[in-house]
Amino acid sequence: MAGDKMIDYASYTPAEVRKLIRDGKWDRPTSGMCAGYAQANLAVLPRDWAYDFLVFAQRNPKPCPILDVTEPGDPEPRLIAPGADITTDIPRYRVWVDGKCVDEPTDVKKYWRDDLVGFLIGCSFSFEGALIRARIPVRHIDLDRNVPMYVTNIQCHPAGRVKGPMVVSMRPIPASLVPKAAMCTGCYPSVHGAPVHVGDPAAIGIKDIDKPDFGEAVPIYEGEYPVFWACGVTPQAAIMAAKPEFAITHAPGHMFIADKTDVDYSVF
Repeated sequence: MAGDKMIDYASYTPAEVRKLIRDGKWDRPTSGMCAGYAQANLAVLPRDWAYDFLVFAQRNPKPCPILDVTEPGDPEPRLIAPGADITTDIPRYRVWVDGKCVDEPTDVKKYWRDDLVGFLIGCSFSFEGALIRARIPVRHIDLDRNVPMYVTNIQCHPAGRVKGPMVVSMRPIPASLVPKAAMCTGCYPSVHGAPVHVGDPAAIGIKDIDKPDFGEAVPIYEGEYPVFWACGVTPQAAIMAAKPEFAITHAPGHMFIADKTDVDYSVF
């Protein structure tokens, strides 16, 4: 997409970006798009698995804060974006069979079934605007990269057949700004809230900070700490562990952009 860096996608409305995606004109990560609007992770499971996943999310609200749930067979997220379609309005998806990713298409209409239930889960991209307003650097936006994400040794609370480790996203923060970053993001519990860990990556099972499991690495400069937030890619780790016969998710970093604003999910 030559020249797209010159376009101010931050000023686009969610409907404009969703149309851009639906028309096949955007297949990249969505961080920094539609400033002021909430973004969401996606997990779609057969109705037979939906209750277990709903309980899993309820028991693990940091990585899996639910913003909306679709009716079985209905791809419209009526609470957060009436009229939208979760089968076409995300830049890139992952299709899972027995816990293995078998396709990464730009729409999933051909995979849609009458028994599928969609879960829209809060995303940390939604609080990045608050960090930027507080003059806290967001490195992956500055470098036009996908946020780095890591599978940790923190085990989520299982629910029925659904289990797995927590996934976290990481942003390097200057040491003096870490408390401010925690306070800023703590105001947004529905989009992961405050960090779950600051400092030594090995303490949460990350062997090499320069090799994220999802997304792209970013540099950590002298005087900065790696700060880790719970991440909505956690359901994908759960799908790999629980191995449902079929599932659909977003590709990491490629989010659904809602009509709800960031402020709608702020406690202040």
